[in-house]
Amino acid sequence: MKTLIQILFFTVVVSAMAQTKSIKKSPQLSEAAPASVGMSEERLSFIDDAILKSIEDKEIPGAVALVARRGKIIYYKVFGMADNGSKRQLKKDDIFRIASQTKAITSTAVMMLWEEGKFRLDDPISRYIPEFKNPQVLDSLIAKDSSYVASKADKEITIRHLITHTSGIGYGYIDGDERIKKIYAKAGIIDLFTTDPITIGENIRKLAKLPLHHHPGEKFTYSEGLDVLGYFIEIVSGMPLDEFFRTRIFDPLDMDDTYFYLPESKYDRMVTVQTEKDGKWIKYPKNYAYDTDYPKKGAKAFFSGGAGLSSTAKDYATFLQMYLNEGELNGVRLLSRTTVQFMMANQIGDLWGDSGSYYGLAFGVLDQKGQNKGGEGSVGTFQWGGYFNTMYWADPQEQVIGILMKQTMDIKEDNTGWKFRQVVGQAIDD
Repeated sequence: MKTLIQILFFTVVVSAMAQTKSIKKSPQLSEAAPASVGMSEERLSFIDDAILKSIEDKEIPGAVALVARRGKIIYYKVFGMADNGSKRQLKKDDIFRIASQTKAITSTAVMMLWEEGKFRLDDPISRYIPEFKNPQVLDSLIAKDSSYVASKADKEITIRHLITHTSGIGYGYIDGDERIKKIYAKAGIIDLFTTDPITIGENIRKLAKLPLHHHPGEKFTYSEGLDVLGYFIEIVSGMPLDEFFRTRIFDPLDMDDTYFYLPESKYDRMVTVQTEKDGKWIKYPKNYAYDTDYPKKGAKAFFSGGAGLSSTAKDYATFLQMYLNEGELNGVRLLSRTTVQFMMANQIGDLWGDSGSYYGLAFGVLDQKGQNKGGEGSVGTFQWGGYFNTMYWADPQEQVIGILMKQTMDIKEDNTGWKFRQVVGQAIDD
């Protein structure tokens, strides 16, 4: 009886932590006619033409496209194949590996804990993961054995550095510096996904001892910083990362199809990663770094905060709608409006130069120059994508979300991304 009471108490405590009620109550995403939210159905049909042309030209095997405005899904269509080998056609609710789209969810979790007063953004990460104490910057690689020479960094790595990709940490397998690739490979660092029996804690403690690209804060270097923060979330919250995501984000938002590792009942909804060979679409082969079947096979123990999740177009649109609502959805508040505002502010200064966008605390964000380029959205539009050819953006001024889900690797050309985004913008008709 005592054990049962303890279990019930724990369940109540976790449930209470999972969400806070909001006096604001924005409805869940639901479908509506385009005209009801100022969008032209006729102009949205240009999306069909663009995607069908890309399938015909063998740029992609298929795609799921979703457009929402003012909390209403007004375009949600599927094209082509989920797996050409078995002739399985795509369905709207099929599940895609979203890879780096995981980063915004991990960043959200970090900021939820920040709102609880658990830490400050400029705290050194070594306060929570001691192995990061006294970081070093790479000077040179010794080619014969991939050992290296390094010098002491001029400052500690902070949580802000990690969340903004300015820590100097690299990205191993996909890193732009061959020296870092070799150092990470020698150390056995897991960069993306794995079917092996390893945890993020084991991986990050090894990573912490390796040299940096540059001094923290000096440059923007796309990195495994969000994987470090995934482990940090486990330490601060006392919960495994998958459990934190489920209880604090996915369940409150009704994101029922977003997972690190799929339950067996959903295996048949997983889209195959494909590549084109001799004019045919085939399953992308397993390579030395990863097996694309990782969401449904292997040890299922590695919760990559930077690239590990799989999801659907509608689930991810739900997550983005929460941000357009300034932290709330369906009466559940994940983040304060004030927190969302500063998360969208420029956190990296001029490190992206005059590119038309900057990086905040979870997304790339469009500035005035980016808007003026045309076809990308209004000032403040936030955006990112994933390794297996998924993409999204959300425009707060126009209250528009665009999501395009594909699953390809090593393809020659794909024009669907810019065409989709450009066409959605011209379909606004109010």
